[in-house]
Amino acid sequence: MSAPAVSWTVNCSILYTDRPLLERPAAAAADGFTAVEFWWPFAEAVPADHEVDAFARAIEDAGVRLTGLNFFAGDMPGGDRGLVSWPARTSELLDNIPVVAAIGERLGCRSFNALYGNRLDGVSAAEQDELAVENLAACVRGVAAIGGTVLLEPVSGAPRYPLLRAADAVAVIDRVTDVAGGGIGLLADFYHLAVNGDDVPAVIDAHADRIAHVQIADAPGRGAPGTGTLPLDRWIGRLHAAGYRGRVGLEYLHAGPGTFDWLAREHRAG
Repeated sequence: MSAPAVSWTVNCSILYTDRPLLERPAAAAADGFTAVEFWWPFAEAVPADHEVDAFARAIEDAGVRLTGLNFFAGDMPGGDRGLVSWPARTSELLDNIPVVAAIGERLGCRSFNALYGNRLDGVSAAEQDELAVENLAACVRGVAAIGGTVLLEPVSGAPRYPLLRAADAVAVIDRVTDVAGGGIGLLADFYHLAVNGDDVPAVIDAHADRIAHVQIADAPGRGAPGTGTLPLDRWIGRLHAAGYRGRVGLEYLHAGPGTFDWLAREHRAG
């Protein structure tokens, strides 16, 4: 796969995991990339100031741009998938919003992924969904001052996560837009969509104007492009033909050398 017109960004929370987190932006720069993205890189919703400064300096010193950041999503390795619809943890999310906005302002990041959260025992789906709209609207307002956009994505591999297909996320986006007036878009991860059974070309055709960010991995296996059967280059071309001009995030699993052998070095910057 080769697509010189694509502007790539490397997800340094899933790649370069053999290195300490603060060394990963420099590793991406050494591999020829000029942009990186991260899930929430701290253990708490409100980390200490020195932790935030160390993270920001690692990106600044590497000479790369931060193009995407998650809101705090709980214990991801433990199975959490966001706080947006989790009543008992709303205060953590709300406390996290100004921290996210401050990092975005310092580093020029304007795209912020808010994971929706798993379904909970003892709380109705309707109650969770009402809360999610309120909290997503708060996220939108919290990053509006820096021109930020909140992203909402369907996710695979999390049995209790309710947003599985693009239509699920778009329905929530519409509700939030009614409340907040905009500032929220679809994160179309082609791997998650395909694994969950979505027709990716149909998603592109139907929702190109809603797609605010794209991530890719191949399937099966969530590996690098070319390790599976997904026609990622064709889908990216279709997306560009539909008018998308944003970055494409590399969010795949890879261990050992050759992480980016599929992409010529001269096509990595941008």
